[in-house]
Amino acid sequence: MSDLFAPLYPQHLATVRERADRALALGGYDHLLVAAGTPPGKFLDDQDYPFVVNPHFKHWLPLTDAPGSWVAYTPGSKPKLVFVQPRDYWHVVPAAPHGYWVEHFDIVIVRSAAEAIAQLPAGRRAVIAAACPVTDGVEANNPPAVLDYLHWHRSYKTPYELALMREASRIGTRAHHAAEAAFHAGESEFGIHMAYLAAAKQIDAELPYASIVALNEHGAVLHYTHFDRTPPAASRSFLIDAGASAAGYASDITRTYASPQAGEFQSLIDSVDAAQRGFAAKVRAGQGYPELHIHAHHVLAGVLREHGFLRMSAESAVESGVTGAFFPHGLGHPIGLQVHDVAGFQQGERGGSIARPDGHPYLRMTRVLEPGMVVTIEPGLYFIDMLLAELRDKPIAADIDWAKVDHFRQYGGIRIEDDVACTDDAPENLTRDAFGML
Repeated sequence: MSDLFAPLYPQHLATVRERADRALALGGYDHLLVAAGTPPGKFLDDQDYPFVVNPHFKHWLPLTDAPGSWVAYTPGSKPKLVFVQPRDYWHVVPAAPHGYWVEHFDIVIVRSAAEAIAQLPAGRRAVIAAACPVTDGVEANNPPAVLDYLHWHRSYKTPYELALMREASRIGTRAHHAAEAAFHAGESEFGIHMAYLAAAKQIDAELPYASIVALNEHGAVLHYTHFDRTPPAASRSFLIDAGASAAGYASDITRTYASPQAGEFQSLIDSVDAAQRGFAAKVRAGQGYPELHIHAHHVLAGVLREHGFLRMSAESAVESGVTGAFFPHGLGHPIGLQVHDVAGFQQGERGGSIARPDGHPYLRMTRVLEPGMVVTIEPGLYFIDMLLAELRDKPIAADIDWAKVDHFRQYGGIRIEDDVACTDDAPENLTRDAFGML
């Protein structure tokens, strides 16, 4: 695996260093200190929550299990990794750093978090770390000028990062294939989830987010993470939103399936899939993401009309808020080191914010697409009781076929999601490409 990424890493690190140089200069700092972080402890317990590494730390190097460690960088000098390898017989001690990246760092191995802090340079320091838990001897200041610059430029992925995101997509699609097979075999939500983990070869804590595995009506719960242990009497539909990780980079993939008996639902899935492919094809430089989101509402209104749910025009469905009841979330979000990556609303490298369009409170990106960005494209159509009840009370309800809507409640909903890279030319669909390799 390292053979794939080793040739791309030196240029990636050079880019990260250049960005750090500029960010420190803007903030007036001499050193950048990035904490890997430590797992927070459980209240009134001697156990910790699963460790989640600081995304700024794993931007520098592919280490995701190094609690207490630090990257220290001074412009003009080789970056330093202070690696905590405790003396401990209760837990697995992290292995000494190794791999294609180690030659690019001065590495110091210490035995405790306190020893690690003693290795950090003094002076004007930009310290990027969680405020909690408190770390004695160093204060996290997370300077806005530094973070704004780093977050803005993190939107533009290096070739190394794109290679890792392709790998995360390959792992995720392999696991999605196993989950689909488990659904058709009649497994429970829990059983499908276990099949997914086995195929991904990742445990829950290693995934970039909690998987959504929803059968039948559960597909109408946007963040359904319950996992029924027994299969339903009949598995009519299956929505899975699950990703995978590769050296800390995320994939975020959603697919929806129908049982062979649910031909009408399959037809609706096919229409949403065709619409989603059209949206993904528009991930091009210069495309405003909010405009693409609103375009998706108009196209999905046409799908609802084509399938007989609506008798109004697509324009009326969007303007009256009808589409918002069936498609109540945003079209997608930036993705990379975090599944909902930073700077989706940022106005520029000095900060600022671009507001969401009125009436679209859950959109997670308002920027114009540029080469190097990777975003998700995830339209959906759902039959959510709460939202449909609100819609029934509006005058426009007369133009909705409620018998048809009620019939489709049994399927929950549809979401189809790909990770798509904006390039200088046609978009690169990381997800579809990975499915094509199966």
